[in-house]
Amino acid sequence: MIIEENNWEPLQPEEVSELFKSLDINWWIAGGWAIDIFLGKKSREHLDIDVLILRKDQIIIHKHLNEWELYKTNQPGLKPWEKGEYLEIGVNSVWCKETSDSPWVLEIMFLDTIKDEWFFRCNPKIRLTLMEIGLQTKSGISFLKPEIQLLYKANKNPSAKDMQDFLNVVSLLENESLIWLKNALLQQYKENHSWIVKINTILKEKQ
Repeated sequence: MIIEENNWEPLQPEEVSELFKSLDINWWIAGGWAIDIFLGKKSREHLDIDVLILRKDQIIIHKHLNEWELYKTNQPGLKPWEKGEYLEIGVNSVWCKETSDSPWVLEIMFLDTIKDEWFFRCNPKIRLTLMEIGLQTKSGISFLKPEIQLLYKANKNPSAKDMQDFLNVVSLLENESLIWLKNALLQQYKENHSWIVKINTILKEKQ
């Protein structure tokens, strides 16, 4: 079977919330959608939609989407996620579609924890409690805090869409969030990240 990796018709955040509403687990919309939910508007097109769950809850998700087609990533490529198969660190996300002939609608990403703390896989010294990583809309849609999502988007050469997301949201963050993001970037990249300069400028303007 040929897998069409570019055939996406992603769910909307409201549809994700409806899909997950019966589950007694933590979940957060991530990626560019997390930024736009915080902004309260759609600032750009989204070719997919990412949802974070705790790695330990993966079997619950597999059972919930029992009739769906689920494929694990990082193989490289995509391979079926078999029933009962526990995905360890190294396989960090799963693509989901309802049938073999339908488009991809959702990417589930695994959040790794130590006890009740999330840690950044690229630098495990960067941590927060699970209570601190998310926000929720009035309608009950959970999403990753923008400063944490920006940390995931930051790299030495951010893509155009990641730079757009950063510029769209950074001036709207509270000082506490800006300082957290600045310190996380310093831990990961030392002084060698362009976003640190912008954050310092905004913090000075707010004084």
